[in-house]
Amino acid sequence: MQPYLVALWTTLKARWDLLRQQPDAGYSTETVLVTALLVVAALAIIAVVVAKVSAKASSIEM
Repeated sequence: MQPYLVALWTTLKARWDLLRQQPDAGYSTETVLVTALLVVAALAIIAVVVAKVSAKASSIEM
């Protein structure tokens, strides 16, 4: 178990050091927020479409 933890710690430290050398390499907060808002909007639109299709399908009499 200890060699696994040492390897994990070494990998995390190497990635952290790499990110600190390139501070502009990650997504900005604004990008993450806009993406999240677009996902929420898409889910809302899909929910409305599904509700309308279900209502129309249930109103069909056989």
